[in-house]
Amino acid sequence: MKNQTLWLVAVLGASLFACNTDDGTDDNDFEFEGVQEPGSDDQFRRGCGTQDLDEAAMLGVEERLKQDEGLSHLTASRVIPVAVHVIRSSTGAGDVTDSQITNQINILNAAYAGSSFSFVHSSTDRTNNASWYTCAGGSCETQMKNALRVGGSNTLNLYTNNMGQGLLGWATFPSSYTSQPKLDGVVVLNASFPGGSAAPYNLGDTATHEVGHWLGLYHTFQGGCSTNNDGVSDTPAERSPAYGCPTGRNTCTANKYPGLDPITNFMDYTDDACMNTFSAGQASRMSAMWNSYR
Repeated sequence: MKNQTLWLVAVLGASLFACNTDDGTDDNDFEFEGVQEPGSDDQFRRGCGTQDLDEAAMLGVEERLKQDEGLSHLTASRVIPVAVHVIRSSTGAGDVTDSQITNQINILNAAYAGSSFSFVHSSTDRTNNASWYTCAGGSCETQMKNALRVGGSNTLNLYTNNMGQGLLGWATFPSSYTSQPKLDGVVVLNASFPGGSAAPYNLGDTATHEVGHWLGLYHTFQGGCSTNNDGVSDTPAERSPAYGCPTGRNTCTANKYPGLDPITNFMDYTDDACMNTFSAGQASRMSAMWNSYR
């Protein structure tokens, strides 16, 4: 998941908002985990984009998963209908083609093939709206989603626009659906769809990463070198996001944190071409989150 900021660990009970820090630095610079990276129109790198769940909220999610362990499916089908909302500029720029949408659904199905989830394209609408086209969260997001969102808790509403601010996308967690159902969904940069211009994040795995959040996963580097980490036992601890495809990277070297960093995991920040894995534990967690919240 890519681009200059896909950083999507959203707030419980609320949609994810991209953070655009204003600390007196040049507008063409972006903050990444305390490291500043020059920005440009043709450069993408994952970074800050959403607000982490606080400790109490995270503990609340874990407690609910424990309470609901073994719960029968609240939604019988794990075939997820995908409603695609293509947001274009006032002149119609920024379109995503039907073939790109088909390819994106195919990529989601390939990525989630080892889980209990699959995806079917249910609808597409296209809207010309200058404000929504560059929306990166806030009131424009609320307006856009209130106007366009369809379906129930099991429907993936996937929005595309040209959000700017170095963002690749953001998502809501399952735990936010009950309190704010209209905000539920995933927003991704239009150029991150397969065949888009956001290389090296133009193979469709921005959506894969964001849908992982929508199904309840944290980043693999959540919690850094800690035993809790991302709440999944079979993803090795990782101190910080990985970029590019740094084979052999190991940022948590203590014996109690075995394993190289999971750089090929869809929930890290590496290039699309480097990502190809959800762990068995992640698949189980997504299933549990679905049972509890969707």
